[in-house]
Parts: sequence; structure tokens; C-alpha cells
Amino acid sequence: MLRLAVPTKAETFDRMRDPLAQRGIEVGHVRTDQRTLPLDGTGFADYDVGFVFPARLPEGGVTDALLDVPWVNDREAILRSRHKGETLARLGTSGLPTLESVVVSNSVTESALRDVFDQFEPPVVVKPNSTTRGIGIAKAHDLDSFLGICDYLDLVHDYRATGDQSFLVQSFLPKARDYRAMVVDGEYVGAVERRLPESALASGQWKHNVHRGAEATGVSLDPALRALAERAASALDIDYLGVDLLVTDEAAVVNETNARPTIDSATKYEPDFWDQLADLIRTTGE
Repeated sequence: MLRLAVPTKAETFDRMRDPLAQRGIEVGHVRTDQRTLPLDGTGFADYDVGFVFPARLPEGGVTDALLDVPWVNDREAILRSRHKGETLARLGTSGLPTLESVVVSNSVTESALRDVFDQFEPPVVVKPNSTTRGIGIAKAHDLDSFLGICDYLDLVHDYRATGDQSFLVQSFLPKARDYRAMVVDGEYVGAVERRLPESALASGQWKHNVHRGAEATGVSLDPALRALAERAASALDIDYLGVDLLVTDEAAVVNETNARPTIDSATKYEPDFWDQLADLIRTTGE
């Protein structure tokens, strides 16, 4: 039986263990953080292939060296999807539709920030370059609010150990439908629509992140949206990818991508989802 190393023991780990075991793949947890790790190779069992490169890159590098296995999504794949500005730049230069965006690399002058704000029709979205789950994302309806958000980011970035001193300013699409499409080995394998409850929307919430209270419902995307998700995965050259799409009556854009996407209930994906994923894992391990 092929042995698969999975660094994160969360929802995906629990949901993948039995379906992959039925397909000849044993899923094992390889803990890479919040532990001591001897560098003589005794800290891990033997594995044939890794799933996705660990979230903490320094510990991930150690783990990669000690395990000496190929990864479904390796370090480079994770990096291409980790920083939102880079991802959008790669997608945009490949001809894919994305949100109007500007990357701000601190420190910049207030005049420069005013010029950025003037490029957009308010409100604007201010988004950290490297976070997930909607953390740190804010919406500014006017210049003063926008500059105030940037002031707080300046305070964070003044700390010299801050690894990422950049953020994004983006256009806001009101009433856009929010989809997470899954692509495995270049093929669309299913999608969910993420939507806040009506009570949350009525109270002014607007971030459709599951970790912020949104519900994920399985949907069947139309061929054009499926193709858009597949094009995004191809442009980034990532085999296992979650592609976030924002869709209005007028347009569809790629909002973000995630090379470490959570697997939802299998009933929300195509019937051959687990077969497709197992084939990718086996191919990577060969």
C-alpha cells in the first residue's frame, strides 16, 4: 500500500483517510510544527509521497529533506499560490480575468496611497498579501477610512521582523456569488458555493469564508466557469488547487487560489473525485 504523508491533521485529513485507503493509499500524519525535530532522520516514519508542502516553510524545508519524497504540491506550488499579488500577476499575464488590484509595498507616502485610492470606485477592499480564511481583510468606503486602515498596516510593518510588508488594494464586487472550484491534475472535479446566512448578510457581513460563518453548498458550475478554474490551475502549474471565483451577472473573475484547499464532503464533488485524487497521488509517487 502506498504511504501518503499529510502534514496537517484537520478536516481534510479525516475526510481523505478512508476513501484513499479503499484505493490502496494509507494516509499518515507527519507533524512538522510545534514539536522538537531531530535532524538525524529519526523523527519520521517512511513514506512514499507527500500531499502538500507544510504551511511553515522553514520547518517544511527540514521535513522535505528528511522525508525525501515527491509532493503533490511542492514548495514552489505553494509559493505560487501563497502570495495573492504574485498569483494575480501570474493569472493576469496569462490572460485570465481577475479583480482590479494594486500591490502596495510598505513604506509608501500618503500621496501614493491617495493615488491608489483614486484609481478605484469605492468601496475598496484592503487585503493582506499572505493570509487565509479572510483574516485581516477590510473594506473602506471613503479615503479617510482607507488611510486609517493603511496606518494600522504601517504599525504592523514597522516591526522589523515582519516577513511580508505588502498588501493589496482591490475593487469590490457587490452581490457577487462566491465559488470554490476544485481542480485535480488539470481537471475540474467539483465546486461549492460559499454563502453567508441571510441574517449575517442583513447585519452587514460580506466575507463569504466558511471560517467566518458561511455555508458551503455543492453546486454544478457551468462549462465556462469550469474552464476558467482549469485555466487558472494550468497558468499556475499546480496539480491540486482550489480556485475562488467571484461571479456577477456581468462577469466572472478569479479572486484567489489555494494550493492547500480543504476537502469538503465528497457529496459536493463529482462522483470520480476520489479516483482522480488517488490517481494524482500515485502518479506523483512513481
